[in-house]
Amino acid sequence: MDISVYRPGELRAADRAAWTALQSKAHLNGSPELSNPFLSPEFALAVGRTRRGVRIAIVREDGEPAAFFPFQRTAAGVGRAVGLGVSDCQGMVHRPGFTWDASEVLRASGLAVWEFDHLVEGQAPFEAGASGTFPSPVLDVDQGYEAYMRQLRARSPKFTRTTLAKERRLGRDTGEVRYVHDERDPAVLQTLMSWKSAQYRRTGRSDRFAHAWINQLVQQLFHTRAERFGGILSVLYADGRPIAAHFGLRTDRVLACWFPAYDPAFAKYSPGLVLHLRMAGAAAADGIAHLDLGRGQKEYKDSLKTRDLYVSEGWVTRRHPVAFGHRAHRAPVRALRNAVLSRPELFEPADRILKRMGKIRSGGRVSTISAKTGDTSQVLP
Repeated sequence: MDISVYRPGELRAADRAAWTALQSKAHLNGSPELSNPFLSPEFALAVGRTRRGVRIAIVREDGEPAAFFPFQRTAAGVGRAVGLGVSDCQGMVHRPGFTWDASEVLRASGLAVWEFDHLVEGQAPFEAGASGTFPSPVLDVDQGYEAYMRQLRARSPKFTRTTLAKERRLGRDTGEVRYVHDERDPAVLQTLMSWKSAQYRRTGRSDRFAHAWINQLVQQLFHTRAERFGGILSVLYADGRPIAAHFGLRTDRVLACWFPAYDPAFAKYSPGLVLHLRMAGAAAADGIAHLDLGRGQKEYKDSLKTRDLYVSEGWVTRRHPVAFGHRAHRAPVRALRNAVLSRPELFEPADRILKRMGKIRSGGRVSTISAKTGDTSQVLP
């Protein structure tokens, strides 16, 4: 294979266009999973402006780009998926029928190991190093919003009735309910980030927005507007006031759900769920095929989804001391986390402890949400 590695600023316009073209045709070529916005050049370039070590390996055949492999690496040759920790889809974007040798790609990229936690399906050379595979629920709207709602009513009638009733009650109690699918006011983005930070602290989770690079990344992507890629801020207003919001990324086929939150003062109306249904309707009108709700089994995702995709986590390695050391360090941590998440008898006590810690840290009352409510703000990571 002819493999060249570039810094983000070295990526030529023609190569970037070829990358985008592979994504836009992926659903026609039997690989719709490659249309995900986290696999787009815009995401890799944005991460490259906020994090060191971002590189893009381009595999060429007969002088033409056949595959694009974005990654981050350290000086010691430890590689990670671009944006690991906030990226919900990872892997190599490639032409139909392309195959590769993982060791050869790593060697050409200067990597001893490449770690991933949301490896997309169909990446057999990388999947050989997977330590686990997990469902990533999606909400299909390619047949239109009404078709989706018919399926939702048939599959989850009580959930659908309750959510729509809460939306009507919200309007009666507060005034006009308005939805903006693509809000361009940066002040509302800051409101969303504040809600999300408070939610992280309240539930004892690590606050992602306490990291400057994540703040910078989200703000950059909010201002990114390309023909087939963009950051989308969707907002639910009640009587002119934002009460729920979501920031995600879209291509022409996929809307990736990323950072949702709401004003806790409106919790009884389940505004997060109302927001997701409004997002589904607007996405269908825009020609989006599906909303990717992201890895993780939550009750609200089970209620909204139409099916599951699957993503993997693990490492691909070369025979190298750095690879052995990195895996020995990381494997026990991942194994313990997955064991807790997959077993209710372990997860529920751990979750209670985190919420107690969050109460102490925030100095206030911890909100507890019944698993039966399906309310999004309190259950989304």
